[in-house]
Amino acid sequence: MFFKYIMESLVGKTLEELERLVKELGMPGFTAGQIAGWLYQKKVSSIEEMTNISLVHRKRLKENYALGRNEFARKQESADGTIKYLFPVSNRQLVETVYIPEKERATLCISSQAGCKMNCRFCMTGKQGFSGQLTAGDMLNQILSIPETDSLTNVVFMGMGEPLDNVGELLKTLEILTADYGFAWSPKRITVSTVGIWPGLKRFLEESKVHLAISLHSPYPAERLSLTPVEKAYPLTEILHLIKQYDFTRQRRVSFEYILFGGLNDDLKHAIALSKLLKDIPCRVNLIKYHPVPGIDLSASSQEKMIEFRDCLNDRGILATIRLSRGEDIWAACGMLTTEGLSNK
Repeated sequence: MFFKYIMESLVGKTLEELERLVKELGMPGFTAGQIAGWLYQKKVSSIEEMTNISLVHRKRLKENYALGRNEFARKQESADGTIKYLFPVSNRQLVETVYIPEKERATLCISSQAGCKMNCRFCMTGKQGFSGQLTAGDMLNQILSIPETDSLTNVVFMGMGEPLDNVGELLKTLEILTADYGFAWSPKRITVSTVGIWPGLKRFLEESKVHLAISLHSPYPAERLSLTPVEKAYPLTEILHLIKQYDFTRQRRVSFEYILFGGLNDDLKHAIALSKLLKDIPCRVNLIKYHPVPGIDLSASSQEKMIEFRDCLNDRGILATIRLSRGEDIWAACGMLTTEGLSNK
């Protein structure tokens, strides 16, 4: 009952795609810009609201396309104010989206895939497997169809899935978010997180200007491989070599995500090795509390260990911060998103 996608959607189309669309439908070329304005700036929920487009052309649009807005199916609110939304997507699956309000920021963590292929040892999404790619429309709908859409200050692609394993649709989404015809956001408001899919990363670095976050978790290749199997195909050393070829000193930022596991990667030896690994890269390290996943023999590092690790990095010239954990009570924190079994229901 969640799924309404029958016709192709307008939401998720770039201006170039809209220009081809109106030409095929026999409409004036300028109609493409009008449609984009209604979709991404005025955020209409129906084609009927596009009142500067003639009735005849609106009727033609309705006969051939759906708007592409889909309401969330469920909402859960954490004691700390974090809200998790459940969204149906166009491949008849479900994804989770997390809204994180803070004093001066309002961040939306959106999904790029239903499930994930990466099978990281510590991640609930990876344990459910991969169910399909999200379209640009699916990704944008997560932004457009929450009550807080107009209050958002930042968007992070850190929800379900590996964004750079869906790089084509991701780049379309980023174009629409930052283009004048779209949301007209500064690229500084957007961060994409990846475990390091090399081909997708190269395209992302060449074709976008938004911030980058790399999931690292260990400075030692064998240990990182045990946590993130993608290390075998795309070693961290190659990813770092690629990153060093780009300028991250001005408009664009690169950060490294490091989940601390008790007794595994949270000692000073790891901190020193990590500082040596990153010493030539202007970056920030985000230290993240591990949230236990059922059936996985990993434990969280203590707060004392996390502070000691952070201070060691800072003393060695690597800017490091401890990320505040949000939404753990509703399974909305880092690594806890899953919709396994829900789509069949």
